[in-house]
Amino acid sequence: MSLVSHSTSLRRAPVQRRSAERLTRILDACADLLDEVGYDALSTRYVAQRARVPIGSVYRFFGNKREMVGALAQRNLERYTDRVTQRLRQSGEGWRAVMDTVLDEYLEMKRTAPGFSLVDFGNQIPIGTRDGEPNTLVADRLTELLAGRVGREPDEELRRTFLVAVETADTLVHLAFRMAPGGDPGVIGETREILRAYLARVLD
Repeated sequence: MSLVSHSTSLRRAPVQRRSAERLTRILDACADLLDEVGYDALSTRYVAQRARVPIGSVYRFFGNKREMVGALAQRNLERYTDRVTQRLRQSGEGWRAVMDTVLDEYLEMKRTAPGFSLVDFGNQIPIGTRDGEPNTLVADRLTELLAGRVGREPDEELRRTFLVAVETADTLVHLAFRMAPGGDPGVIGETREILRAYLARVLD
């Protein structure tokens, strides 16, 4: 897995291992500080101090904090995809088991991944225009990853189906986490049932 996709706005992609490790420290520090101080109080200077790198190292990769947070969101998507892929190797057959894995891994990252509750895959970056529409990127990634598992061609109908499912889950999961720190179990249960009912129309 790459540290950050080439689709992100890195000023300069890391080439040497030392540079890649420095980028990882910067993004790790960014994630930790988002949880501690929030987006508004986040600054490139704070991130450089936490990552123990010169401020110039941050600006080597990012022009501002929004670009940095965008790269963190992209890394979250890469890590999420990897986690789903690993889980699917042990999951049961059938699309319901597949979609349970997809939702469960998202919930786990919401609960445990630093900075994820504020940024996730980019949906909550609070200023500017969202590049690439994060939920569309997630739906496209799931289509590529799951088409074979659900017995469908990765066509536009399947992409649209997953996009509607992702948008629905995104809204309801955020509601669940507004209601309870770890996600309200009742709302999560309803989310699972809604997704199964919707997807059954297309995947059964």
